[in-house]
Amino acid sequence: MIANYHTHTWRCRHADGTEREYVERAIEGGLKILGFSDHSPYPFPDGYDSGMRMRLDQVEGYVDTVLALKKEYDKDIEIHLGLETEYFPRFWGQLIDFLSDYPFEYFVLGQHSLGNEIEKILYSGHGTTDGSYLKQYVDQCLAGIDTGKYLYLAHPDLFLFNGDEAVFDREYRRLCREVKKRNIPLEINFLGLMEERWYPNEKFWKIAGEEGNTAVFGCDAHTPKAVWNPETEQKALQLAAKYGLKVQETVQMPKTF
Repeated sequence: MIANYHTHTWRCRHADGTEREYVERAIEGGLKILGFSDHSPYPFPDGYDSGMRMRLDQVEGYVDTVLALKKEYDKDIEIHLGLETEYFPRFWGQLIDFLSDYPFEYFVLGQHSLGNEIEKILYSGHGTTDGSYLKQYVDQCLAGIDTGKYLYLAHPDLFLFNGDEAVFDREYRRLCREVKKRNIPLEINFLGLMEERWYPNEKFWKIAGEEGNTAVFGCDAHTPKAVWNPETEQKALQLAAKYGLKVQETVQMPKTF
């Protein structure tokens, strides 16, 4: 593994360590590219605070810190400035307007909630047997990708669907096919592997292999140690090999940024 584009910071309120520690761990592990993509703020109304993302007033400090490290370590590692963000249509335009003053290079799409977070429709990991929610998840992911802002789809199998197997196959196969048409990689998520979560879901990756999708490894690092974790990398390699997935080592930055 030579590149990781999925790295968080303490600002999201559920990650530990300093940005410098993440960089130095990446260098220690032989990575050539490190992208910071902390959980994006969103301009929610009425002071709503989700508690799992940076605040709008922290963006400037985040940008300044990452850019300073990019300059300091430019001979040791290539550092990129990004965000992991959901596609929330209601607030998307406001978010892009707010972030346009900063030199962001990419977004990673992590669709943690359906609709918009404040509407409390459904958290993607809560689990459901209602196929309409899985369809909405797929539709929202594809709409986000079509903005042209996203580098790849993070933990694409995050949505926990426990219903009809035929619905699971139909909707996740549709996601895989449409993502492939758009030339967007799917992330094999190291955090899910490391913590033995419900994702990566082997049923999903079997479909992705059948559809010929390209995978990318993402550490989803919330601690410096997670940036370089050889044991988890081996598990990801085994998963990719099992389903015949091509793993893309690096990803080109979106042209629309």
